[in-house]
Amino acid sequence: MIEVIVGSLAAAVGAGAGYAYAKKINDANYNIFLEQAKAKAKAIEFEAERVLKDAKISVQEAEFEARKKYDEKSAKLTKEYGLKFDELGKAEAKIKAQMSELENGKSELKKSQDEAKSVYEEGQSLKANYQEKLAQALKVLEHAAGLTQEEAKAEVLKRVEEKSRADIAHIVRKGEEEAKRELKKRVNYILAQATSRFAGEFAAERLINVVDIKNDDLKGRIIGKEGRNIKTLEMVLGVDIIIDDTPHAIILSSFNLYRRAIATRVIELLVEDGRIQPARIEDLHKKVTEEFEASILEEGENIVMDLGLSGIHPEIVKLIGKLKFRASYGQNALAHSLEVAHLAGIIAAETGGDEKLAKRAGILHDIGKALTHEFEGSHVDLGAEVCRRYKEHPVVINAIYAHHGHEEATSVESAAVCAADTLSAARPGARREVLESFLKRVQEIEEIAKSKEGIKQAYAINAGREIRVIANANLINDDEAVLVAKEIASEIEERVQYPGEIKVNVIRETRAIQMAK
Repeated sequence: MIEVIVGSLAAAVGAGAGYAYAKKINDANYNIFLEQAKAKAKAIEFEAERVLKDAKISVQEAEFEARKKYDEKSAKLTKEYGLKFDELGKAEAKIKAQMSELENGKSELKKSQDEAKSVYEEGQSLKANYQEKLAQALKVLEHAAGLTQEEAKAEVLKRVEEKSRADIAHIVRKGEEEAKRELKKRVNYILAQATSRFAGEFAAERLINVVDIKNDDLKGRIIGKEGRNIKTLEMVLGVDIIIDDTPHAIILSSFNLYRRAIATRVIELLVEDGRIQPARIEDLHKKVTEEFEASILEEGENIVMDLGLSGIHPEIVKLIGKLKFRASYGQNALAHSLEVAHLAGIIAAETGGDEKLAKRAGILHDIGKALTHEFEGSHVDLGAEVCRRYKEHPVVINAIYAHHGHEEATSVESAAVCAADTLSAARPGARREVLESFLKRVQEIEEIAKSKEGIKQAYAINAGREIRVIANANLINDDEAVLVAKEIASEIEERVQYPGEIKVNVIRETRAIQMAK
């Protein structure tokens, strides 16, 4: 029993001691947490003060920068204001000077008017005095002759008319008949000489070229994978390429003779070489174009040499060669100009004119047709302008205007060119009106497309039923390409008369090119 009591007491003492110890530990931990919280609070307070300080500094810097920009802008505006004010002052001074000159001019004009009025009044006085003296003299004569002035004049005219009427009528009739006979005989002789001494070839340009190929397997290579090659060919060359069942033949169609000739040569070289790919097509097109430019100049030089002409500017010589690839109403422009040159030379020689000058005017009378594909305006105005620029003979310029009735022919040579132009154009089969109207229509369609901003090139293909427009990818995006196509279609509907429908195809291409070194 005593042991139990002792044990209970011991347990109670131990429990009390444990509680006291645990309380002491808890108090210590609380103090630690409290100190830590205070430390964190101080840290937060310090950080907040630092952020506030940084914010104040940033605000001050921003304020300083804004004030600096304001001062700079204010100084700039003040300077500009000063310059504008000075300019205004100068303009005002200039206006005042002009007003002063105008006032002086008015004074001088009034003075001149007064002088002119004085001279006029003096002249009127002299005229009245003369009329008075003349009337007095006539009265004296009338009194002496017993007839008035009108009676005397009528009597003299009556007697002369009665005496000379038959003779005058006979002479006039005889002269007219002789003149008509001689003129008709002379004109027939000149035309007969001209047409018999020069016989031109029949010129009827077609709208297609045919390229012969040895192997029909090449057609597939020209088309390329997924039509890649033929699309590139049509886009670069600007012609319509027709590949059908015709054996050993590819057909090229385009209204532009020059473009079609280049396309024909490019495809011939591709067929010979066998390497047909987009990059190769573009390289060959550039090379062939340069060769054609050189051949055009050579062609013009040969023609000028054959005609025996000299002193023609190289740019005009080049345009003469370019006429080979132009047509008017189906008649080749160069062949027509050569006909006119030869005929005009013959006519001028027979009528006492300058044969070489007539040939010069004849070969250049349609030179403006070599420019109508690149510039706006009629071939008459363009031709006269380019001949004036390179100081051609005035007779040449007059012939250019006269052969379409814009001016009267002022010389034998100009008249010879007009007659020769009519003779050349009037030959049976020389011209075709339908072809000319078609060419004008497709040219107008191309010009409408090229007039839009951001368009690099435009080609009318498929006999004018489609217009292929090449857009600059840097200036026109996909959405704008749709709008451009609609604008072109709308303008074609408004300005061009055509049967059926015309398809407007706007193409934009982006290329990335890098060189591996």
